[in-house]
Amino acid sequence: MTSTRTLDRLLAFGRGDAPAITAPGAEALTYDGFRKLVAETIASLNDFGIGRNDRVAIVLPNGPKMATAFVTIACGATAAPLNPAYRADEFEFYMSDLGARALVVGAGSASPAIDVAKKLGILVLTLTPGRVAGAFSLSGGERGTAARPGLAAPEDVALILHTSGTTSRPKIVPLTQSNVVASADNIARTVEFSEADCGLNIMPLFHIHGLIAGLLAPLSRGGRVFCTPGFNALKFFAWMDESKPTWYTAVPTMHQAILMRAGHNKHVIARHPLRFIRSSSASLPPQLIAELEATFHAPVIEAYGMTEAAHQMASNPLRGVRKPAAVGLAAGPEVAIMDEDGRLLGAGEVGEIVIRGDNVTAGYENNPAANAAAFVNGWFRTGDQGVKDAEGYISLTGRLKEIIIRGGEKISPREIDEALMDHPAVLQVVTFAMPHGKLGEDVAAAVVLRDGASASEAELRAFLSERLAAFKTPRKIIFLAEIPKGATGKLQRIGLAQKLGLA
Repeated sequence: MTSTRTLDRLLAFGRGDAPAITAPGAEALTYDGFRKLVAETIASLNDFGIGRNDRVAIVLPNGPKMATAFVTIACGATAAPLNPAYRADEFEFYMSDLGARALVVGAGSASPAIDVAKKLGILVLTLTPGRVAGAFSLSGGERGTAARPGLAAPEDVALILHTSGTTSRPKIVPLTQSNVVASADNIARTVEFSEADCGLNIMPLFHIHGLIAGLLAPLSRGGRVFCTPGFNALKFFAWMDESKPTWYTAVPTMHQAILMRAGHNKHVIARHPLRFIRSSSASLPPQLIAELEATFHAPVIEAYGMTEAAHQMASNPLRGVRKPAAVGLAAGPEVAIMDEDGRLLGAGEVGEIVIRGDNVTAGYENNPAANAAAFVNGWFRTGDQGVKDAEGYISLTGRLKEIIIRGGEKISPREIDEALMDHPAVLQVVTFAMPHGKLGEDVAAAVVLRDGASASEAELRAFLSERLAAFKTPRKIIFLAEIPKGATGKLQRIGLAQKLGLA
């Protein structure tokens, strides 16, 4: 593939009449149509006084319009996709914090973001859908003159997102054209995308995983993306029949929900054999990998990503050895393990995972304290604890802020998760810290049992006592019908003790 560092060039590789964006019950948008839409959208934005590096908040439901709005806006301005489920006060915080110049909403939208934008003096643009999947026009704003019109340059900011902010104020992560294109290319090379591929996208498009792996990476090789309205396990196999995908990417909770319905849909799986299944954004238990591979007869590629890296940092290879419980080899940026003093560690030594490369953000916006803490000798500190083996495979032992410190003993929640997942009655588990008067923290676990299965707290503790040291066995095991999840379907460890009344 010819080298490219901007999103408009990323779209240049698709064959003109080939489908780029499809959706349930919709006619496909071709690559020629997509490129025309880019030119029209940038011209519209420029007419409304919006140009390169101007921030455009996007509040649209998942689907083809969200996909094309993100790409086309990011080609000539800075796209800021926001979760449409936010409340008014959340929209006010995020739009104020990122300095939005405009807000894009769908025709007929009742989003509270509209009133917030008017209150803040932000231009509101209405997106009216066209005839084919993802086609649209923009209207509603007053005319203006863009200070920086035309297509974005490699160093311009293409995408701006906030960190999750589970333990502190969310930080602004600016990602340049060059950052996002480099990451898309890294993923495309890892899984060998071609124009023959079709991805069934079920990931939200206000999150880095869906935007880069679900959308930009396959488009960078002229492939097709089938854009769903969002994850729905009840509709997944019908969408599979309609889209005829060659792959999909998801978070572990989604894979789990798909597996629960797979038994009734073996005929669909047989009709549309997948080239691979990808998983990222949270650790995938080895038991789930085995079950997915046995069900779909396709390799499961576990990858490791984060917003500050424009998604992918490491991945298990498509060809060669895939190691369960490892997030694979460096797959784009350089990846190393560092100790608390900034010294790089060798194979088998546990420390913080650090990265550097073309896909990594240059730093948080307006946050010198966070940048001083995050960057050491040119390396970005991920906040994840891990280890590299002699062959270069990286395994995560947990988020540093999620590590449980019980009376001075450091305990990886993931290790306990995986041990509990071996119990035949356990469907889902998340281990977390709960406060303890003398020890500081103790171990707790929330468990969801399989349908029709039963297990007691004493039984699970006895099961673990044969597999883990006594200090790692949860003091408290809570049974839930569903474990709280974040907006992207990730299980939430931080703050779970408070939510469950164990603080």
